[in-house]
Amino acid sequence: MTVLRAKTVDGMRIVTWNVWWRFGGNWREREPRIVSRLRDLAPDVVGLQEVWAAAGVTQADLIADALGMHAAFAAPSLPPPPDPPESPDQMGVVLGSGLVSRWPILEVSHRRLPSTHRAFEPVMLLATLDHPAGPLHVLTGDTEWEPAHADDHLAQTRRLAELATDPALDGPLPVLVAADLNAAPDSVEMQPLLEVMTDTWTAGGGDPRGRTLRSEHPFAPLEARKQLDRRIDYVLARPGRPGGTVDVRRAFSVGDPEDGLHPSDHDAVVIDLAP
Repeated sequence: MTVLRAKTVDGMRIVTWNVWWRFGGNWREREPRIVSRLRDLAPDVVGLQEVWAAAGVTQADLIADALGMHAAFAAPSLPPPPDPPESPDQMGVVLGSGLVSRWPILEVSHRRLPSTHRAFEPVMLLATLDHPAGPLHVLTGDTEWEPAHADDHLAQTRRLAELATDPALDGPLPVLVAADLNAAPDSVEMQPLLEVMTDTWTAGGGDPRGRTLRSEHPFAPLEARKQLDRRIDYVLARPGRPGGTVDVRRAFSVGDPEDGLHPSDHDAVVIDLAP
């Protein structure tokens, strides 16, 4: 049974969640459980990774419609879809990143990440939201994970750090990264980001032993040995202006099943920020 902590009356609740595309052969059954989990969490902003898009419809749009929110989508992202497809309902389906917001989305851009080992450059979705206090900038997406592509992985987190610290994003609100970064907090790949941004999990008192991809999970990708049993999904923040602060009230994750089925192979990370 899911036990959720109540949302703060003010401030912002940010969720990041890798929702496992159409992998596993059970995506239709998982879909309503993803919506149910997010409805219970009542987030203001959700960064979504491994999001599907097909026939002019995106998973982010469907989630936003169900929750009465706004959506954006960007592709391509990582991992690449299976080639050949593992099932007929993967044929022609795009894998990207999504953002769902309580506030209207003012602007969306796709920021490329370096890639020397893939046939494409993955993108980060950068959205500007119409928050009552001013523009809220959020980056969401996915980085490289394969050990043989470690050079790309580090180059991508360096590029993401550059994107997040761009002075053009300065303003009254923090700049946020809500992403699956496929790296533990103490990894080389995370250092470029942690040098310039706050790990809100740590700042919010999240469990220091927290894991967002667990080996005992029935959908666990056991080949992802670098990521298993580690915290690899993050909400990072930097002050909107130099000298500012980021006030994090709490941090927790949710990963138990709904009606006997896990919505995804990753846990959802939930961060409450003070106003």
